[in-house]
Amino acid sequence: MPERIPTPAEIKRWRQYLADERAEAAVYRDLAKRRDGEERAILLSLAEAEGRHEQHWLGLLGGHAGPPRRASVRNRLLGLLARRFGSVFVLALAQRSESRSPYATDADATKAMAADESIHEEVVRGLATRGRNRLAGSFRAAVFGANDGLVSNLSLVMGMAATGVGSKVVLFSGIAGLLAGALSMGAGEFVSVRSQRELLDASTPTQVTLTAAPSLDLKDNELVLVYLARGMSRDAAEHRAAERLGQFNCDCDPSLSLRPDIFEKADEHETLGTAWGAASSSFCFFASGAIVPIIPFLFGMTGIGALVPACALVGLVLLGTGGVVGLLSGASPLWRGLRQLAIGMGAAAVTYLLGLAFGSVVG
Repeated sequence: MPERIPTPAEIKRWRQYLADERAEAAVYRDLAKRRDGEERAILLSLAEAEGRHEQHWLGLLGGHAGPPRRASVRNRLLGLLARRFGSVFVLALAQRSESRSPYATDADATKAMAADESIHEEVVRGLATRGRNRLAGSFRAAVFGANDGLVSNLSLVMGMAATGVGSKVVLFSGIAGLLAGALSMGAGEFVSVRSQRELLDASTPTQVTLTAAPSLDLKDNELVLVYLARGMSRDAAEHRAAERLGQFNCDCDPSLSLRPDIFEKADEHETLGTAWGAASSSFCFFASGAIVPIIPFLFGMTGIGALVPACALVGLVLLGTGGVVGLLSGASPLWRGLRQLAIGMGAAAVTYLLGLAFGSVVG
């Protein structure tokens, strides 16, 4: 059977695949340099798999491989981020990149290669999820606080301006809205974290059974209830109660032996932090968003000439925060940014219309 002669279009496509495989392997190797243990081994295995795909395209190209071709813009960006940061954002981008592999519909790629890419997406999703979990709490607070400041203060400024009051009134209303909202967010976060800590402290079992149990005037089955209420199995509870009451000293099952009660720590991403830290960060996040709509007024701009740039600035920030959320969730940054923009501008438009209505009634 005569050797297949690839067309120029096929050569171009295969060379692009080859460049992208090399770039993706380099991304995984760069990420592996910043990891250790199991995560490092996983990333190096992914790089090795991309190397097998590279050999497939080299085999098809033969003498047509030519000089190394530049990877796609997406893969070059991934490589740059991996070398500079090695963060969860890179893994989120890599997850999205793996999900868009063309191998499933390309007859020149093997079924094994298409299957590899699908599995790679799930592997990267798992690695990215670890990072997402680690920053979920602080990231949620940052996005929520900043967006709340952006939308609420832009709406306030738009509504006040629509009533026809002077620009100084609009400016001071915006400053008042910034301070009131930031203080409210900070106070609310302080109370929330302090209350949650108090609830957790009240729910954490004490070590009273270590010292008091042998002297108590109670039946062992009543002490068993203590351990059952803490979530132990019946066997473990009965064993622990017998030991606490000094009924035997055997160590039949090391996992049930006498020792201080140890309770699992919360996941790292669920740690509460201090109430003051949560309050100050919420204050700052809200204020950083709320100051954006009043920037034009701070520079002396008035009327529509101030509202238009205020909306433009807020729109850019909303697009940015929405895009970051999209990147972290492995979804389209553009779509998430546009959704955030539509929600924020929609709220501001409604407030502006209400301000017009109130202004006409008062006028």
